[in-house]
Amino acid sequence: MPTFPTQRVGVFYLAEGGQETEIMYKFGHDLPDFAMFPLLEKPQAVADLKGMYSRYLETAARHGFVALMGGLDYRASPDWGSKLGYSLEALAEAELASIGFLREVARPYKDEVEILYVGIVGPRGDAYSLNRTITEDDAEDYHSVQIETLKRAQVDLVSAMTFNNVPEAVGVSRAAARAGLPLTISFTLDSTSRLKSGPSLKQAIEATDAASGDARPDFYGVNCSHPLEFEPALEPGDWIKRIRSLRPNAAMMEKQQLCQVGHLVDGDPPELGRQMGSLARRYPHIDIWGGCCGTWETHLDEIARNVGEPFRAGRASAANVGEGAVQASSTSGA
Repeated sequence: MPTFPTQRVGVFYLAEGGQETEIMYKFGHDLPDFAMFPLLEKPQAVADLKGMYSRYLETAARHGFVALMGGLDYRASPDWGSKLGYSLEALAEAELASIGFLREVARPYKDEVEILYVGIVGPRGDAYSLNRTITEDDAEDYHSVQIETLKRAQVDLVSAMTFNNVPEAVGVSRAAARAGLPLTISFTLDSTSRLKSGPSLKQAIEATDAASGDARPDFYGVNCSHPLEFEPALEPGDWIKRIRSLRPNAAMMEKQQLCQVGHLVDGDPPELGRQMGSLARRYPHIDIWGGCCGTWETHLDEIARNVGEPFRAGRASAANVGEGAVQASSTSGA
């Protein structure tokens, strides 16, 4: 069964930024129901997407991060596809085309940066509302449709993003395990630093692990929340080791407003980078970094620099100390 690489000292991964807000507000493309994969049918959108992904890959290469290529298929699940006029067969073809597009864009960079491919699974309902009750069994059946297509696409990881309740997290865990694909689940938190459905981040992770059993996710993350929202949720305890990924919003603003405000709210990229660097020092096991709403390559550059430079500086300092010790030993023995 495929596995996602375990943490390695000094190895960091960079995911994409807030592509939906960027493609809408920097390049002027409409996203009905927030779906990106239909853009592959529009030549100008394809050109803009290629530019966005190229700049992201260049950022990953510049900082020596592994690139996690994903992001077009957040809405490529049956209910959302039906709303957009896609049959299940057409939706599967769109999913395969999305991963194929990522591989095509990444091909020129394969000698510059290590690249892994990620299928993005979004929630069945609205990530920011409690407008749907979903059971574990419902979620497993529903998300299996997209995940089976991702298995055909041979992705390296399935990333379930902006999930806000435990039963759906359990269901997608079982679906990924049944398909034999590694899975990460990223919860989104509101201004109370909790899931919209009520539990704390710690409670949600522990409950999902317990209910999933052998099908539990490979690891967890947080996305579509600002650091001021999710930092208070990082309670002490061994559970925190289950978190491996942080993908913040650029600004602390109500989630739907960020996506509907009509312009790019990009916050303060240097400050966001410093916040992520501080978290990297406090939680050195976290190795997957990226962005969400309002972020783009400027934010990713700041995040990667603040996360990676302290480690590299420490490694260089240790090397210098070792070299000095060798020189002193050589001198004393002369």
